[in-house]
Amino acid sequence: MNTPQRPGALDGVRVLDFTTMMSGPYATRLLADLGAEVIKIESPTGDHIRSRPPSRKGRSTYFAQLNCGKKSLALDLKKPQAIALIKQLVSTADVVVENFRPGVMKRLGLDYDTLAALQPKLVYCSISGFGQTGSWAGRSAYAPVLHAASGFDLANLHYQDGIERPLKNGIFVADVLGGSLAFGAIQAALYRAARTGQGDHVDVSLMDAMLGLLVYESQEAQFPAERRRPLYQPTKARDGFLLIAPVSQNNFEALARAVGHPEWLSDDRFANVHAREHHWGELMALLDEWAGDRSAEECEAIMNQGGVPCSRYFTIKEAMQAPPIVERDVLQSIDDGSGPFKVTNPAFRFQRTVAQARNRVPDLGADGPDLLRTLGCDEAAVQEALAAGTLFVKRSS
Repeated sequence: MNTPQRPGALDGVRVLDFTTMMSGPYATRLLADLGAEVIKIESPTGDHIRSRPPSRKGRSTYFAQLNCGKKSLALDLKKPQAIALIKQLVSTADVVVENFRPGVMKRLGLDYDTLAALQPKLVYCSISGFGQTGSWAGRSAYAPVLHAASGFDLANLHYQDGIERPLKNGIFVADVLGGSLAFGAIQAALYRAARTGQGDHVDVSLMDAMLGLLVYESQEAQFPAERRRPLYQPTKARDGFLLIAPVSQNNFEALARAVGHPEWLSDDRFANVHAREHHWGELMALLDEWAGDRSAEECEAIMNQGGVPCSRYFTIKEAMQAPPIVERDVLQSIDDGSGPFKVTNPAFRFQRTVAQARNRVPDLGADGPDLLRTLGCDEAAVQEALAAGTLFVKRSS
């Protein structure tokens, strides 16, 4: 499966990727998964995430997860010769993606207006913490900062009992969400460029993305509820936990039958959604009592057989081995030179085209010489760029 037999929806699209860390690389890896030629433009020291664990034999699998399928071109952008090479590449490109702090690309002479003059159909996507405009545009921000600034962390705290300090979170929601939105916006801009011949500048704000994620909470902030809405919570089985979600009236009726308590159907406390919300704690306690002498797996089987939305709590490792993940080929085997390992494929499938991780993890600057040759540079010019430090290729140890 490492060599796709079907075409990719973005075959023939060239992307210049100036992004680092997570949000931008997440977006551009999705572009590569659809067949785009993504050229990752790095400094001579490389994307910082190249040195971040998890890693094996000095190679970061974290980096590979976000950057497989791309090429690497390492340039010293402080040198005018490097900027000139970038501008030559732009004339052959369809998309530029960058996630520098606003203003950096303009100082380099690589802003949208400058590059669009060279390539009018260029789709140029800027990803930043607070967007390209506004009084907060210049602020430095990473995902945890956006979680705090957007209200996400305090909204999550609101749903906890007996906790006053915002919770720690090691999952970078803002980066993955922002990267996904950037990927989608780029498709819309490419479609318009194909129809009109005009590119566009896409401005993606991670702050905007996070607030958009808070669908219920942003409305409750304007129209506060009298009481906190009841939450689906872990049910304690004999050997673990499961999550049971009787959302609708039909779900609840199926639940009552599945646990062998049809009398709940005539209990005034559970007569309808509003009644159950007022007696939610009692219902959850009854489920704990029912599950307490059963295994989590047995409880899950009973619920699923009865048509009740339910799942055991899985570790990430367990989830990676779960039937829907295996059966849908969600995980793709790639090899970065230190042996095979798994990365995730996109969460969508096409019938006529392929969307999957490509088995290629670029060494720093490895594709630079060949890319310069495609621009018409002869071998002497390539060697001169290397000697001058304009172009960098990491030598294998």
